[in-house]
Amino acid sequence: MTITIDRFSEGVGAAVTGVDRAQLLADHAAAATVLAALEEYGVLVFRGLHLDPETQVAFCRKLGEIDTEPGHHPVEGIYRVSLDTTKNSSANYLRATFDWHIDGCTPQDDAYPQMATMLSAKAVAATGGETEFASTYKAYDDLTESERTRLASLRVVHSLEASQRLVTAEPTPEQLAAWRGRPSKEHPLVWSHKSGRRSLVLGASTDHVVGMDPGESRALLDDLLRRCTAPDRVYRHEWSVGDTVIWDNRGVIHRAAPYAANSPREMLRTTVLGDEPIR
Repeated sequence: MTITIDRFSEGVGAAVTGVDRAQLLADHAAAATVLAALEEYGVLVFRGLHLDPETQVAFCRKLGEIDTEPGHHPVEGIYRVSLDTTKNSSANYLRATFDWHIDGCTPQDDAYPQMATMLSAKAVAATGGETEFASTYKAYDDLTESERTRLASLRVVHSLEASQRLVTAEPTPEQLAAWRGRPSKEHPLVWSHKSGRRSLVLGASTDHVVGMDPGESRALLDDLLRRCTAPDRVYRHEWSVGDTVIWDNRGVIHRAAPYAANSPREMLRTTVLGDEPIR
């Protein structure tokens, strides 16, 4: 098997060709190749791969330990992403994915953020539903030295409420209680990875910078996010049935373009668990 990887831009993302779903499991070097490419490109796109759920899970297990929590799907390790409440009883929470975010910033326990996420398209929206990606590694690398010095010691509180309020500005008491039932988490704004790289921890879950005036805090976080997700730094994936995308959740933020609640769009997600805290 000869895997070819073609970078989309200097920002983020690359197309992977020369591999089919059977070879993903048969070739012992495939997992190592994918992990190395994720570190370099952040997002890998396999167009028309048509992964079946079992193969998707088996390959992700080669990358690391996976999340096996129930996911509204008969195959363990698969989480069904759909706004159809008959297919996903947590569908209402998925509207928060329309805003930029890193997965795993507000876990129920002390779990580390996910290492990577693989998503395969089983049905697509007639309009909307594209997924956008931006590199938080590059966002840090592009800071000035004075900005790096200023941000180095800042810590940010993340909460489920912060992300949910972006889509439900006036929650019911029951919604508010449910959001606040998930513990908030405090993270450094700059994530120093065990690889030696640094990235910014940004997105919808950011509530406020600890010890900073609320207005100044919001302005800072919004400015950093705006710069990170400038159009020339974003890869926007327009889905076709059979596409598979995997991204490095530790150095990439993502969001879905809004789509109708009655859309047939259905993605199958497998999560590779993280092995390092935000520190």
